[in-house]
Amino acid sequence: MNNIVFLVLGTVFGLLLSLAGATTFDFYAQLFLLENPQLARVIFTAVVVGTVGIWLMKRVHARSVMTGEPISFEKKGLQRGWVIGALMFGAGWGITGSCPGSAPAMLGEGKLIVIPSLLGVMVGTYLYGWIESRRIGGCK
Repeated sequence: MNNIVFLVLGTVFGLLLSLAGATTFDFYAQLFLLENPQLARVIFTAVVVGTVGIWLMKRVHARSVMTGEPISFEKKGLQRGWVIGALMFGAGWGITGSCPGSAPAMLGEGKLIVIPSLLGVMVGTYLYGWIESRRIGGCK
């Protein structure tokens, strides 16, 4: 049953991204060329909604939907690789004209040109996990 709920929520989220213009390559180009603030407003709205949502979850001591366990909000310290990672993320975003978060919605719209971006996200995520597991495992 939970899979159906997540499928519906993901579909609604993808629809909202599409309606907001976050699946339009031209809006990304206009964002990075500082010609149209459409996506900047979408991103700002997402940050505000996320901030309020996390504040509310902390306030009501939210529990995991899947397990019922309390959700912990632990602060992480700064990490050395964040700057390099942020630069790589931004460069990939600018080069491909798609955000990794909206790329699945683009695929759902039939924009097959986004497949290399999605493959890059998957390979990059896998490599990061593999490197981190080696780094952490090597320190023990």
